[in-house]
Amino acid sequence: MPSSVPLSVLDLAPIAAGSTPANALHNTRELAQLADRCGYTRYWLAEHHNMNGIASAATAVVIAHIAGATSRIRVGAGGIMLPNHAPLVIAEQFGTLESLFPGRIDLGLGRAPGTDQTTARALRRHLAASDDSFPQDVLELQAYFRPARPGQAVRAVPGEGLEVPLWLLGSSLYGAELAAHLGLPFAFASHFAPRFLFEAVEVYRSRFQPSRQLAKPHVAVAANAIAAPTDDEAHFLLRSLRLRFAGMARGVRGQLPPPEAFVEAEWSPAELAFAEQSLSCSAVGAPDTVRRDLERLIERTGADELILTAQIFDHAARLRSMELVARAWDLPVGERLRTD
Repeated sequence: MPSSVPLSVLDLAPIAAGSTPANALHNTRELAQLADRCGYTRYWLAEHHNMNGIASAATAVVIAHIAGATSRIRVGAGGIMLPNHAPLVIAEQFGTLESLFPGRIDLGLGRAPGTDQTTARALRRHLAASDDSFPQDVLELQAYFRPARPGQAVRAVPGEGLEVPLWLLGSSLYGAELAAHLGLPFAFASHFAPRFLFEAVEVYRSRFQPSRQLAKPHVAVAANAIAAPTDDEAHFLLRSLRLRFAGMARGVRGQLPPPEAFVEAEWSPAELAFAEQSLSCSAVGAPDTVRRDLERLIERTGADELILTAQIFDHAARLRSMELVARAWDLPVGERLRTD
């Protein structure tokens, strides 16, 4: 089973406590180069704003940085929060990326702002073009990537005729229904919001309508995956993420903390339960443990692809985790890490 289901990477470009965005972007580049060598299918980055723990706000710029540093792996957005942008601007940005790196660019789209409402207003100046217009914006964006029609007044240059593949992202039934209706691949954000995973996958598959881009449904399931030489070490690394999500339950966001900063007694049962529920779609442990957990996730969802994310405080441990997962999954690993 492992080799029949591709693995991909979602990188939130985490800024570790005491570090800087420059450090985070350097680490992202190294991680992408390793993913390229290890045989992962795609490497996605996500749009977030006004968050001092995430460095990928200018997502298209970071994608260019990563695509230029790799040679084989597909690179894209997981995703661009389309309500923050005019579809023409995104068509031009990703048309440029596709022109620079032909056949390697993905464009995943979400309808959440990727930030708070105050910041959303700063991004858009007004919220008239809100997520209510998301389906129409997707269709407009899709049209810009097709060959220009006679007399077409507004064209995306670069962009037109490039047919950049679109994905829809979501953590609810809305995204699943829209992806099915438009005949687009669908990625579910179960790495932090797993509640509706199984229902969304069923809705997407049962209602899918073939399109010029996609003949049959293709669903990618996102999961946290942290591998280490032992189960205990992997669960220790997970403590950084547990602390981050417990903080979210208090409305606190920040840089990725070190794992030793998590002290369970400092958090209420409700806060700990929120963190556990948010991270329930995770594979954490020694390589064989992670492989078994991911195999079970595929069995339960019928996923066509897994998109793995690993927010680990120590960069060397994060690199090691990615390679251990690739080896356990029988991906064609190339150059080995010097830390072996």
